Amino acid sequence: MKNIAVIGAGTMGNGIAHTFAQFGFRVNLIDISKENIQNGMNTISRNLDRMVAKEKISEEQKKSTLDHITTHIDIPSGVKNVDLVIEAATENLKLKLQIFKQLDSNCSEKTILATNTSSISITQIAAEVSNPGRVIGMHFMNPVPVMKLVEIIRGYNTSDEVTNSIMGLSLRLNKVPVEVNDYPGFVANRILMPMINEAIETLYNGVAGVNEIDTVMKLGMAHPMGPLQLADFIGLDVCLSILEVMYNGFKNPKYAPSPLLVNMVTAGKYGIKSGEGFYDYSESKKAEKVSRQFDK
Repeated sequence: MKNIAVIGAGTMGNGIAHTFAQFGFRVNLIDISKENIQNGMNTISRNLDRMVAKEKISEEQKKSTLDHITTHIDIPSGVKNVDLVIEAATENLKLKLQIFKQLDSNCSEKTILATNTSSISITQIAAEVSNPGRVIGMHFMNPVPVMKLVEIIRGYNTSDEVTNSIMGLSLRLNKVPVEVNDYPGFVANRILMPMINEAIETLYNGVAGVNEIDTVMKLGMAHPMGPLQLADFIGLDVCLSILEVMYNGFKNPKYAPSPLLVNMVTAGKYGIKSGEGFYDYSESKKAEKVSRQFDK
């Protein structure tokens, strides 16, 4: 397996493309607009610069990684003659089903079709293609170049051959693949999202403030970041989508999204990517931080 296509140049997509390219794979990065593609490539370049600054890679390795990525703004050209496609579009079922219909029409029968979905049924996605045995979940963690875990999710019809191939491929990326079964939220988000949702409920009920809740979880439970900060990092809209998938899938009220989360997403407060969530990430706040550091 040498040629990879990644659909979506956002946070997850550019991280997946970066990782494969860094390990010598030829990567076609696909998105619907040149602007999205450019933003994705800029992010990859900045992240590589950080790795160079930390002496984790050389300038030559940075250049080689970027040279291994080719960009496309349409699926047919981007998936031609690839061994694996990884869909990393928005966590929206309708969109993913549309993409997999296109993949079924434009990919070789030998091409493995993977989705980076964090909660949606692999079996349901696979039902859109003529051979559902070649569809599998490959759920990377954010930030992809850093995080070791990859959840490998078998759909009802995913073949042993495809599963073994993707498990082996993950090892080639220096990742730790963990095989799980196809239930809403899989393992990572089935456990993580109720915790985040409960933290939001704790804030909503006035038990404590944002900083207090995050501090308790960081210092008391040794979490690297608090659940509210993590929600901002993931994207509040993504958290809401995952909770809705689990709530609809299990019909269990414990997965019902907090009203505060629903209201914040409705108001356009998605976390880091919108500039505001439970914390303020606006340019003015960034300037304040820089000023305080300068004063010190």
